[in-house]
Amino acid sequence: MKKKAALIVWGGWAGHEPEQCAKVFADWLAEEGFRVDVSDTLDAYLNRRKMKNYSVIIPCITMSIITPEQSKALRTAIMEGAGLASFHGGMGDSFRNDTEYQFMTGGQFVAHPGGIIKYRVKITDQKDPIMKGIKDFNVNSEQYYMHVDPGNKVLATTTFSGRHGGVNWIKGTLMPVVWKRRYGKGRVFYSALGHVAKEFEKREVFEIMKRGIVWASRCEGISE
Repeated sequence: MKKKAALIVWGGWAGHEPEQCAKVFADWLAEEGFRVDVSDTLDAYLNRRKMKNYSVIIPCITMSIITPEQSKALRTAIMEGAGLASFHGGMGDSFRNDTEYQFMTGGQFVAHPGGIIKYRVKITDQKDPIMKGIKDFNVNSEQYYMHVDPGNKVLATTTFSGRHGGVNWIKGTLMPVVWKRRYGKGRVFYSALGHVAKEFEKREVFEIMKRGIVWASRCEGISE
C-alpha cells in the first residue's frame, strides 16, 4: 500500500474553474490525511523522484498542450503504479492531439449538445464499492458525448434524448459517464460530472469522485 500522497495539477481553459476545483479536492484530501502537492505547471510531472511517491495524481486541465516529455513522465508514473483520477474536461478533454494520453484515460470528449441541461445519471453497477448505496440521480450540467474505450469498466451511464443542440440523430445513445480501468500497474478513474466547482456541492457528484480517488490511490477503504 502506498503512502497517502497526492499531486493535483491544474490549468487550461478557465471556464471549468480548474483552480477552484483543485482547491475543492486539495482541501478534502488534506482532511483525509493525504500529503497534497498542488501545481499549475505540467512540469510537475517531470520530477521523477516525487512522481514515484504519489499514490494518486489528479489533473484538472481542459484542452491545453502537453509536451511529449511531460506526457511520457505522467504515463510512466501511472504505468508503474500511481493512481490517476479526475473529472469532466479536467481529464476527459485534455491534450486533444495526444492519443497516448487518451489511451491511458479511456476516453475523449467530443461534444455537449445543448450546453448546460438537465439529464439523468443511471448507476449501472451498484455492487461496485465506488457506487454502493448511490441511486440514479439528475444533474444540471454538460452532458458529455464521448469516444470511449470498450475496455473500460463502466459504472454509470446517461442516455441522450436527441432534443438538444440540433443533433436528434443521437437520440437513445447510451453513453458512459463514470468508469474505471487499468493502465499497467496503475488504476485510472474518470467521471464526466463536475463542470465547475459548485457542482461538487451535489452529494452524489462529490461522493462518486471522492470514492474514485480513494480507489485509484489504493490507500484505504475501496478495493477491487
